[in-house]
Amino acid sequence: MRRMTQDEMKVAAARAALTQLTPGALIGVGTGSTVDHFIDALATQRDSIRGAVSSSERSSARLRARGIAVFDAAEVRSLPVYIDGADEIDARGCMIKGGGAALTREKIVADLAERFVCIADESKLVHRLGRFPLPVEVIAIAAAQVSRRFAALGGRAGLRAGVLTDNGHPLLDVHGLAIDDPVAMETEVNQWPGVVTVGLFARRRAAIALLGTPQGVRTLAF
Repeated sequence: MRRMTQDEMKVAAARAALTQLTPGALIGVGTGSTVDHFIDALATQRDSIRGAVSSSERSSARLRARGIAVFDAAEVRSLPVYIDGADEIDARGCMIKGGGAALTREKIVADLAERFVCIADESKLVHRLGRFPLPVEVIAIAAAQVSRRFAALGGRAGLRAGVLTDNGHPLLDVHGLAIDDPVAMETEVNQWPGVVTVGLFARRRAAIALLGTPQGVRTLAF
């Protein structure tokens, strides 16, 4: 039997997220390759929802191209669900996000939602966060100082070359961290001068993870 590819597992997880929709409501939509598949699947049911609040210009363009109305986050007080991927997720629902450089807007839209549904392939489930480099959006003038602070924690921070976020800021990617207490690290790093957002989603973690596997979609509730 042919083994499913990673992309096919992403597609399966993305399609499974259609069961999380609230008919007639707005939904929050994240950013990334798995979310691209979700938006494509969502287009088959676009008349069942009012529209979407998006976390990036990339996702907004894809939503509009598929006939799905995009609303500004400032127009919305709450959302029933936010659907997004993750670069890593642990057994508590804590995540590293920001590989697609949309971490700040992702946090903003996720904060509007009652539930965060993470969609990913099974390779993203880890015992401990930190193997994937931790993204951190920073004010440019603070990049060197923030890098030194991470060095004191055993991390190696480097600017992501040629990348600015939709907010116009650079990103640091921090290698070499072993994150045993994601909530504590998120809380600390967010207090450092010049940090816009750290790509730890632990204080606002996933409520559900839909993980594509060769055997089908695995559902984890946290």
